[in-house]
Amino acid sequence: MSPVWYAAKAGVRRGRTELRQTFTTGQDVFGYVLWTVLLIVPLFLVRDDPLKGAGISTGTFMLPSMLGMTLAFTGMMTTAQLLAAEREDGTLLRAKAVPHGMVGHLVGKIIMVSGTALVSMALPFAVGVFLVDGVARQGGGPLLTLLWVVPLGLLATLPMGAVIGSLVDSPRTIGLLMLPVMGLVVISGIYFPLSKLPEWLQTVGQIFPVYWLGLGLRAALLPAEAVAAEIGGSWRHLETAGVLGAWTVAGLLLAPSVLRRMARRESGAAMADRHRKAMQRVG
Repeated sequence: MSPVWYAAKAGVRRGRTELRQTFTTGQDVFGYVLWTVLLIVPLFLVRDDPLKGAGISTGTFMLPSMLGMTLAFTGMMTTAQLLAAEREDGTLLRAKAVPHGMVGHLVGKIIMVSGTALVSMALPFAVGVFLVDGVARQGGGPLLTLLWVVPLGLLATLPMGAVIGSLVDSPRTIGLLMLPVMGLVVISGIYFPLSKLPEWLQTVGQIFPVYWLGLGLRAALLPAEAVAAEIGGSWRHLETAGVLGAWTVAGLLLAPSVLRRMARRESGAAMADRHRKAMQRVG
């Protein structure tokens, strides 16, 4: 076995270990429960409000949309936050000191973030299907859409999260990025159909993967008549695959070079300087 493959295999084991830890740590479990509550509360409030022209309720529309938002949010922001935190505490520096340690470290993070994304989607889905009608009841072909939308969504968001985490200086910067991310959610058709927004906002929303993940999950989980609420009255499978595929290619092309650049810049002196600045802010 080549050294790189051995490092990747070690990364898989590390990712599984981190998943077990996060599912048995009280603080992390509370985070999953809190996220589920934050999604379910607005769903509960609008569960019976009819969505004009679509034959479904607003809550039914929102449930798969919020699952797509969760997948995008976890893939990008959680990955970025983890990398930024591990730069600051020296974890990446230690990984760099091991032969092919960065490969194993990043593979472990991919396994860990993918697992947490799926759990973060599964919990609100398990609760939401009892609150709203018409979700995941058509079976057959539509549900098979999940088999390519979810993996492609992870591939589209994880590399970009790694890029963001490599470029920011500290985890506190990630917190500031939450504001534009939440603005993006508003114009991505998560809480109401994108077709209700002005055309220029529709164009902006369709550039980013959040909208397309929501659309793909709605296509998989909602009844056929719900397509009336979508732009052009179509689920646009080809466009969904195309945009998510484009983000995947862009991320896979950009992430390796950015990560290599970040690894080269990591040193004990750089970590000590970040620690000194953090202590100055605390003081």
